[in-house]
Amino acid sequence: MIVALLGIIAWKVVDLQVLNNTVLKREGDARTVRNDVIVATRGNIVDRNGEPLAISTPVQSLWLNPKEVLNHPEQAGSLSSALAAIDINPEYFMQRIAESASREFMYIKRRMPPAEAQAFLGLGLDGVYAQEEYKRYYPMGEAAVHVVGITNADDVGQEGLELAYEDVLKGTPGSRQVLKDRLGRIIREVKLNASAEPGQDVMLAMDSRLQYVAYRALKEAVAQRQAVAGTATVLDVATGEILAMVSQPSYNPNNRSTLTSNAQKNRVMVDLMEPGSTAKTFAVTAALETGLFDSASIVDTSPGWFRVGRMTVKDPVNYGQSDLERILAKSSQVGASKLALAMGEAPMLDVLARVGFGENPGTGFPGETTGVLPTRSRWSKEEVATLAYGYGFQVTPLQLARAYLVYANDGVLKPVTFLKQDKPVQGEQVIDRELAHTVAGMLKAVVSEQAGGTGIRANIPSYQVVGKSGTTWFYDVKQGAYDTSNFVSHFAGFVPAEDPEVVIVVSIQQPQGDEYGGGQVAAPVFSEIAEGAMRILGVTPDKPEEALSGIALVNEGVRQ
Repeated sequence: MIVALLGIIAWKVVDLQVLNNTVLKREGDARTVRNDVIVATRGNIVDRNGEPLAISTPVQSLWLNPKEVLNHPEQAGSLSSALAAIDINPEYFMQRIAESASREFMYIKRRMPPAEAQAFLGLGLDGVYAQEEYKRYYPMGEAAVHVVGITNADDVGQEGLELAYEDVLKGTPGSRQVLKDRLGRIIREVKLNASAEPGQDVMLAMDSRLQYVAYRALKEAVAQRQAVAGTATVLDVATGEILAMVSQPSYNPNNRSTLTSNAQKNRVMVDLMEPGSTAKTFAVTAALETGLFDSASIVDTSPGWFRVGRMTVKDPVNYGQSDLERILAKSSQVGASKLALAMGEAPMLDVLARVGFGENPGTGFPGETTGVLPTRSRWSKEEVATLAYGYGFQVTPLQLARAYLVYANDGVLKPVTFLKQDKPVQGEQVIDRELAHTVAGMLKAVVSEQAGGTGIRANIPSYQVVGKSGTTWFYDVKQGAYDTSNFVSHFAGFVPAEDPEVVIVVSIQQPQGDEYGGGQVAAPVFSEIAEGAMRILGVTPDKPEEALSGIALVNEGVRQ
């Protein structure tokens, strides 16, 4: 009997190990051989100089198998202590494990520093494992978040250019077959099923240095004026590249604990606003195009007000006999309205459409807004008059910047882009070259102290600024009416005057205090950004006498 039993055992061993060993191999492989996903690295987002704006760093995520953990009640104390060490409530989490007894996967904590995750794994707890992931990090923080955007916990783009270029940035995961021990540690790689393909990098037109200058200037102004919100946009004249774009309020994408929907919006792309007196530039352009007026034409604005239907159009003071340049310099509502009533709404609407209002900017940015340019068949006199000074249609700050890009480019409308361009971009001639140059020349008076312009605070040393201020009542959407006690302040322009490099548009929403006009609130921000842009881009001064005077003063100060 003993010999027979030994013979049976020997036969079974031979059968399992030699003749029919596939069963044991299959059972063994089921416990030790795994097909692991090889995580693909997400592409970086960099600025025009290669400085990182969004990068992915390797991290580890801890997870456990509830079934396996519950089969080892003796390690409950060690697990609780380990959970407390990584700031997880042990009592709550242990309850979750008990409620998930039928599951085989549950995250403990995601995106942990590798050293911290390895310390947890080093306790040798059964049923606890780690997987490699990547965490997105944003070096510029809140200064660039509205453009760059954010990803979610799975490293998938959710906002901004992270979302717009998701298909480019995301990689293709790979797969490998590995042999693991009972703690989930890799003993040996069996074979590579498929290699991971990393995502492609995206190079933006943004200049990080200029972006920070714009961010700092806007944030300080919004805080100082106790404003609700603000935006600033900087475009490259030759290429239409977006060199800087900032919104306030903002948030830190590396710490989203205080994130609110109000801070999340890229207001330059999605906020609609009436452009106010910045639209007088287009009204003057239309007036010149009709041939009813020329640069020497005089408009009588006396006595500083006049009735249009049931509405009274007013100027702060009586500007009397004014030519078109003076109408722009003083931002005369009466003058602009009389131009509009003389030529009708059609020429103005035509110019507004040609400079890009009412159409999608085409940047591909998620949620970008087309604005509202009315196409009514009948217009009242009141509507025609107010159209000339920026009421009755809505634009985004980016659309306003693109429209002023036309005057910086001698009448050529160019596409705007977030991506770096290697050469100047061709556009469409939408306004006569000479006429655009004439209107741009008139806008110099807006920042002229001699002309008493409304935008003199936009000036910067050694450079001739061209621009236009604007102020509108804040439209309260909830009330469906204008709030005449709150305003939106604008300044739009470019610099230098004769060979423009950048177009800048600043908008401040609901500034508090005695000053609320575009020339008082938005123009100083324009000036600070423009001065920083000239320095960063190394632009030669177009007012050399001021530059030399400044150098002389500096030298004198050094000598003293």
